[in-house]
Amino acid sequence: MDQHLISTVNRLQDAFATLGPTSNPIDLPQITVVGSQSSGKSSVLENIVGRDFLPRGTGIVTRRPLVCLETFEDGWAVLQLINRAKGTANGTSIESSEGDEWGEFLHLPGQKLYDFGKIRDEIVRETETKTGKNAGISANPINLRIFSPNVLTLTLVDLPGLTKVPVGDQPKDIERQIKEMVLKYITKPNAIILAVTAANTDLANSDGLKLAREVDPEGTRTIGVLTKVDLMDQGTDVVDILAGRVIPLRLGYVPVINRGQRDIEQGKAITSALEHEREYFENHPSYRAKAQYCGTPFLARKLNMILMHHIKATLPDIKQRIQSTLSKYQTELSQLGDNTLGTPSNIVLNVITEFCNEYRTILDGNSQELSSLELSGGARISFVFHELYSNGIKSVDPFDQVKDVDIRTILYNSSGSSPALFVGTTAFEVIVKQQIKRFEDPGLKCVTLVYDELVRILSQVLQKPIFKRYPVLKERLLSVVIQFFKQSLVPTNKLVQDLVSMESAYINTGHPDFLTGHRAMAIVNERMQASKPVQVDPKTGKPLPAAQKDPMSPVTIGGIGPSDENGSFFNSFFATKNKKKMAMMEAPPAVLKASGVLSERETAETEVIKLLISSYFNIVKRTMIDMVPKAIMLNLVIFSKDEMQRELLEKLYKSDVLEDLLKESDFTVSRRKEVQKMVDSLQTASEIVTGVN
Repeated sequence: MDQHLISTVNRLQDAFATLGPTSNPIDLPQITVVGSQSSGKSSVLENIVGRDFLPRGTGIVTRRPLVCLETFEDGWAVLQLINRAKGTANGTSIESSEGDEWGEFLHLPGQKLYDFGKIRDEIVRETETKTGKNAGISANPINLRIFSPNVLTLTLVDLPGLTKVPVGDQPKDIERQIKEMVLKYITKPNAIILAVTAANTDLANSDGLKLAREVDPEGTRTIGVLTKVDLMDQGTDVVDILAGRVIPLRLGYVPVINRGQRDIEQGKAITSALEHEREYFENHPSYRAKAQYCGTPFLARKLNMILMHHIKATLPDIKQRIQSTLSKYQTELSQLGDNTLGTPSNIVLNVITEFCNEYRTILDGNSQELSSLELSGGARISFVFHELYSNGIKSVDPFDQVKDVDIRTILYNSSGSSPALFVGTTAFEVIVKQQIKRFEDPGLKCVTLVYDELVRILSQVLQKPIFKRYPVLKERLLSVVIQFFKQSLVPTNKLVQDLVSMESAYINTGHPDFLTGHRAMAIVNERMQASKPVQVDPKTGKPLPAAQKDPMSPVTIGGIGPSDENGSFFNSFFATKNKKKMAMMEAPPAVLKASGVLSERETAETEVIKLLISSYFNIVKRTMIDMVPKAIMLNLVIFSKDEMQRELLEKLYKSDVLEDLLKESDFTVSRRKEVQKMVDSLQTASEIVTGVN
């Protein structure tokens, strides 16, 4: 049963092989072979298989990952070794004149290659197809299965040898390219790292071990292979390394002996080489006590056991990840939509209906995706009304533009050719109408802010997956709705302007909240009397009673007082008095402005006007704060909710444009194919692992 675990992973790897360059979504258990160029990696693999099948030569021979039991994204060579009894295939007896050993490439389905020389030629041909003949490298793997009664079931990924100096036509950054590719494989947590190092070199300088320690600093998933043990200097051995006293690895080291270049050139059989390896370790004084733990056969058994235990430990997590990843991609596939969702007219009608419903839902705050982090939708419009606009109106101060001296001048101008006996309403109305006009700009600004919020909601709705699928329909929807909003702005702005004009057209001094003129004058009199110094009787020391004055006295409030203590009625319009100039009666200057300090009468009149303006201005403020939002809701927000669908149907639901609207984006088409392939692979993987315990 344990041997079937490796077969299960092999089938999983085959299921994901169809994804090609697409990322493998599941990190499957694998043994990755790393080492420096010419460290003997390929020879180790050939010894494990027992056959010559890998290309030979100078430079980088392994230029694509060779995968022997599985396929991996961006892998080089994936080598699947499958043990089968002699004369059997798939558990049934067969009689074959071709032999009991053959290879199969994933890119050549159904073809069995019994000649291992042809396997080598096919590796070279397929490599050059992807990388050319310039010794470049490719991230796409070659997937090779080898069926033999002489191998243990294994999955190995043979990665390109690490090199530092480009040779020939190799790219200048070949070292970086290879390192990045190797790291991509060995970084995966489920990868067992087979670090191959020549024993006749300093272990501390081993490129394979250095790279392995970068991703596995504790050495928990790295196994070391020491090649060329027979080429070490006389009197030296690797006993200390095997004992873990140099660079300890939890999975340990295995020493092996490969065929030399002369052996290969002379055609020495691998079986003879393995026999020589066995005799060497059994007879060497440093290794004979542990000879059973040395050599290629032990390495193959060890790798087989390590891989089986690793698969057994990771299989529950693999099952869970397959199911969760499958669910994720199925959800994305449903969002991308089926190729056939109905007739174009039905699709457009459904999209428009769903769009308008979603727009209303967000405005009303009934969305299922309400945020707990920030305001959205209709809540933002409420914020515009009750915070931004309300505070903006409240901050308008009529007296930041109209000063006391301006009020005094208006008072004189409003009395015409005859000095006024009392404070007239004309001056009050002139000033208050001017100030009411200031409410127009905040109102129009509020309209613009609400418009911006509606556009924000529109953008939010258009983020739905359906609109990524149909970019033309999305653009047309956006264009039509924006134009619809802009058309709605015209009557909305007009209504806001009319509200301001209504307030300035008729000053309702009879409003129940308005401060009456009598009350205003009484308040001013009280303030002025309170500010005067108290006179004391010099005999008794008691304060003298204040002089009784009529609240309507022209001296107090603005009577003509032609001979009052401050001079003439227009006293403040002349800073100095010169009797000669006065006698000459010179013509008034072209510009006649008031100057000097306000008299008591002018101060009183000005304060009365200011009280009346403040009182009425506050009434208008409350009215605008109440009415402008209602106007905007009526002519913009509610109107858009009620009429948008009619507008969209009128502009978009036309038989001559339906086909163009439903042109899918290139991204949607390609992404649907990718996701569909991913779903198919994951469904196959799910079926494979369902029956495995």
